[in-house]
Amino acid sequence: MKNINSPDTPPEVGAMLQKIRLKRGLTLEDLSRAAGVSKSMLSQIEREKANPTIAVAWRLANALGVGIEELLTGEKKEAELIHVLEPHETPTLPGNHAGYVLRILGPMELAGKYEWYELTLAPEGALVSNPHDPGTMEYVTLLHGAAEVEVDGVTKKLKAGGSARYQADRNHAIRNIGKTEAKALLVVTHR
Repeated sequence: MKNINSPDTPPEVGAMLQKIRLKRGLTLEDLSRAAGVSKSMLSQIEREKANPTIAVAWRLANALGVGIEELLTGEKKEAELIHVLEPHETPTLPGNHAGYVLRILGPMELAGKYEWYELTLAPEGALVSNPHDPGTMEYVTLLHGAAEVEVDGVTKKLKAGGSARYQADRNHAIRNIGKTEAKALLVVTHR
């Protein structure tokens, strides 16, 4: 019988990853997007067909909202009264080809209910989305720059400090229409 705490036995990272992911109610696709790790790689890790690098394990742990030690060993540190994430620990979804970066500000356990992001758009950058699930709403507040929101062909401009609320179960986009970077807070609610 193998001892999982033995120093000469590697940890079963795949089983722990799957356990934590399922406990959070996340699909492989959800975790793939949040951690920036391909779905096929996640599947291989969960089936113990591949071992994650330290960098991949770190990204997965951050996306799941656990410490890397919990992912690697299953041992959880005592809960903190205040947990601070350093800027480098915030999961990021780069959309470099489209000129945007989304920083995931909300905890993964709320994904699928409430999500909030910091959206940075390069000049002429855009976050273009297909319809989300029925009843999904988005709320965007422009912190600085100039942007427009488009939903099903209807476009509205936003000034710094302005907010837009719209049905995200339709085709929609947020575009930087200025000559400088635009930054916004984006909240997504699911029914």
